[in-house]
Amino acid sequence: MEATEIRKLAALEDTHWWYRERRALLARALRRLAAAGTPAGTALDIGAAGGGNTRVLRAHGWRPVALEYSQEGAEVAAERGLDVIRADARNLPLPSGGLDLVVAFDILEHIDEDHLAAGEIHRTLRPGGTALIAVPCDMKLWSAHDVAVGHVRRYTRETLTAVVEKAGLVVEDLWSWNVLLRPVAAWRRRKSTGSDLNDMSALVNTALTAIITTERYLPVKSLPGVSLMLTARRP
Repeated sequence: MEATEIRKLAALEDTHWWYRERRALLARALRRLAAAGTPAGTALDIGAAGGGNTRVLRAHGWRPVALEYSQEGAEVAAERGLDVIRADARNLPLPSGGLDLVVAFDILEHIDEDHLAAGEIHRTLRPGGTALIAVPCDMKLWSAHDVAVGHVRRYTRETLTAVVEKAGLVVEDLWSWNVLLRPVAAWRRRKSTGSDLNDMSALVNTALTAIITTERYLPVKSLPGVSLMLTARRP
């Protein structure tokens, strides 16, 4: 992702409906882990950018490190008071088996050798450790937005599962996200000439927030969405 996009993301992520709900998804996943008896431990947030997800981890008692490939992203995370390392997700400068949790939200689609990044997630997790992964789905939604933000691909359930399982992780849950707004996203992407990471009016932001939060309570996770979410463990 270009430096300007990272700075734009950092400025938007506190208020933008998409980033706020994605943080809420992470928070719910962390609460489920706690309810299942998994204590908060060491965590890595791959592709932290502005550090929104890293701060969620910290708020839930985890000891997170933000990882960024770009200098700009690492600087943004450091400016926000986060522990940060600059590195390539395909070659993590971390010991094997030392992490309790790895979060990789909207990262794999940026990497040509996504299987190498998935392999590094497996290597750095302890046995029984958890990976939380999110990716954009469906090449039918491919647009100028994907090009602008540096995507290499969009995934299907089958291709995402294949990458994760090839790395040695066991998929525990896989579901669609941003289902209700998929028709809006498809329409907008057909007209897109660049990144969708733009500010919007408070009224539109509130309306989209209401729609995406409503999705939490509806049985739509098996329907086509804009993103895929996955929980996996290292056996």
